[in-house]
Parts: sequence; structure tokens; C-alpha cells
Amino acid sequence: MEPGISQRSAELVVAALTLALGLTVVIASYRLGSGWASDGPQAGYFPFYTGLLICIGSVANIVMALLRAGREGRVLFVSWVSLQRVSTVLIPAALFVGAIHLVGIYVSALFYIASFMILLGRYPVWKSVSVGLGVSVVLFFMFEVWFKVLLPKGAYNILSYFGH
Repeated sequence: MEPGISQRSAELVVAALTLALGLTVVIASYRLGSGWASDGPQAGYFPFYTGLLICIGSVANIVMALLRAGREGRVLFVSWVSLQRVSTVLIPAALFVGAIHLVGIYVSALFYIASFMILLGRYPVWKSVSVGLGVSVVLFFMFEVWFKVLLPKGAYNILSYFGH
């Protein structure tokens, strides 16, 4: 078998994450009030039972993954090579989304586009920065000026220095 992550391991990790999500919903809903009041259900009633169903499903998935016997449990989910390829797109995308909060969508898009062109496309830096800047400027005018749709500027609003 090619080295990588087994299907059983992937199922256990996802089931553990959904169990944590379900428990978070259950606890928050319980604190909010998950019972039945004199005027009907409290605010956390429906989310509590939704979270409980998520927890039950997650535990069932954990049990089924652990009970899967022998060879069936060692089926390859993803090889390390494939995971590395996916990570070259997933990690920069996550950084892009995180950067939107700090510097806004336009500056983040400039760096995201330019870095992809430089690192993956092997384009020259001047060409990559030009395309990233051009796309960001076009998006700015299209959304902010023409459609009057305000997009996130970030905690460090660089555009405010230009009078907008």
C-alpha cells in the first residue's frame, strides 16, 4: 500500500471533529435554555436536539470505523504526495481568507493572485504583481464604485489612506 492516510484514520478524525462541533452546540444551547417554557420552546431547544443528533451520528461513525476489520480498515484515503498537492492550494487559500480580516479583500487578493502566479505558475514577479494589482483594482471599481457594494477593508484599512 502507498504511504498516506488510511480511510479509517480520516473517518475517525472527521467523526471526532463533528463530535466536538455537536458538543459545542449542545453546551451552548443548554446554557441558552434548551427546555420547554410556558410560552413554548426556549431559544436553545431546537439547536440542542440538532447538536445531540450530530453527537449521536459522530459516535456511531467512530464505532463503525473502529469495528471495521483488517484490510478494509487500511484502505488508502489519500497518499502523502496527493495531500501535499492539495495543501499547495488549501494553505494559501486559508491564509487568503484569514488575511481578509487584517488587510481587506483587495490587498489580500493582490497577494494571493501574485503568489500563485509566482510560485505555481513560475511567472515573473513584475507580471504577477501587475495582474494581481489589476484584478484588485478592477474588483474595487466594480464592487465599491459601480455596484455600491462594500467589501471588507480589514482592520488595517489601507484604502483609507487614498481618501475612500
